[in-house]
Amino acid sequence: MLPPQKRRKICLAVMSASAAVVLAILAGSAGAEPGPSARDVAKSRQVVRDRADAVGRIKARLAQADGELDRLANSAEIAMERYNGELVRLDHARQTYQATQRRLLLSEQNYEQIRAEMAVFAAEAYRMNTGFNGLSAVVSGEGGPQGFLDRASLVEVLAGRQTEAVQRMHAAKVVADLFRGQAQTALHAEQTATLAAEAAKRAAEGAVVQQRSAVKGIELAKAELVKQLGQAQAHAADLRRRREVALEQARARSLQAGSLPGSSRGAIAARAALSWLGTPYSWGGGTTSGPTYGVDQGSGTRGFDCSGLALYAWNRAGIQLDHWTGTQWNSGPHIPSSALRPGDLVFFASDTGDPDTIHHVGIYIGGGQMVEAPYTGGRVRVSTIWRNGFIGATRPAG
Repeated sequence: MLPPQKRRKICLAVMSASAAVVLAILAGSAGAEPGPSARDVAKSRQVVRDRADAVGRIKARLAQADGELDRLANSAEIAMERYNGELVRLDHARQTYQATQRRLLLSEQNYEQIRAEMAVFAAEAYRMNTGFNGLSAVVSGEGGPQGFLDRASLVEVLAGRQTEAVQRMHAAKVVADLFRGQAQTALHAEQTATLAAEAAKRAAEGAVVQQRSAVKGIELAKAELVKQLGQAQAHAADLRRRREVALEQARARSLQAGSLPGSSRGAIAARAALSWLGTPYSWGGGTTSGPTYGVDQGSGTRGFDCSGLALYAWNRAGIQLDHWTGTQWNSGPHIPSSALRPGDLVFFASDTGDPDTIHHVGIYIGGGQMVEAPYTGGRVRVSTIWRNGFIGATRPAG
C-alpha cells in the first residue's frame, strides 16, 4: 500500500499526462485542413487533365484510323471495279471464242460436203470411162464425138468448181484456225486477269474488314476513356464541392466562435443561417422550423430557397418574416453598406434602381460576406455581397 502523499503525486502526474494528450489531439484537429485537402483537389484535377490528354490522343488515333479506312475502302472500290471490268472482258472473250468455234464448225461441214461431192465426181468420171480406151470413148461413146466433147466440158467445169471449193475450204480452215488460236489465247489471258483481279478484290475487302475491326476497337477504347474522364471529372467536382462546403463550415464555426459574439437579434439570425451551410437549395423550401421540400422543381428536394433561409434565421431571433423578398425588403429600416451588421438582410435586383425587381436575399455575417441559398443545384454557402445587382440592405425590426 502506497502512502497517501505518494498516491496523490501519481494521480496528478497521470491527470497531467492525460490533459496533454487531449490538448495535443485538439490542437491537431484544429490545425487539420477541413474536408478534402487542397492536395486532394489538385490531384483530382491532374487526373482529369491526364484523362483528357488520353482522350485527345485516342481521338487523334481514331481520326487517323478513319482516314486509313477511307483510303482502304477507296482501294477496295477500285479493285471491285477492276474485277467487274475483267468479268466483262472475259465474257467478250468467251463470246469471241464461241463464235470462232462456230465458224470452224461451218468450215469443217463445208469441207466434208466438198469431200462428198468429190467422191461422187470421181465415181461418175470413172463410170463414164470404164471399159473404153480414149479413142473408143470418142467414137463410140454416147452421142458420138459431140457427146464426148459435152461430157469433157462438164467434167472440166466440175473439176474447176471442185478445185475452187477445196481452195475456199482450206482458206476458211486456215482463217478459222487462226481465229481459234487468237480467241483461245485471249480467253486464257482474260481468265488469268480475272483471277488476279478477284484475288486483289478479296485482299482489298479483307483489308477493309480488318481496318473496320481496328476502328471499332479504337472506338471502344475511346468510349472507355471518355467514361473514365467523366468519372474523373465527377470525382474532381465532388471533391471541390465537398472542400467548399468544408471550408464554409469551418469559416462558419470561426465566425460563430469569433466575429459573431453576443446575443443581439442580428447575431442570433446570422448564427442560425450559418448552421445550415451545405443544405441543398430547394425552390419554395424552408419554414420557421427549418428546411422543407419545396414546390415545382423543388418538390423533390428538402432545403431552403433564399427567402426561406432568411425567414428561418430571423424567426430564431424572434422576428416573423414572410416567405417573400418583396415584404422582407420592407421589414425594417434600410441600412447603408457602410453600417452593415451581422444579421442584416442584403438584397439583389435585376434593376438596382427599382426594388420591384428584387430577386435574391442573403444574411450578412460581416467582412463583406453573407450566407445565402444561391440557386437550384447549389447549396447554402458563404459568399461575397459585392457582386452585380446589390441594391441595398434591411435590418428587420419586429
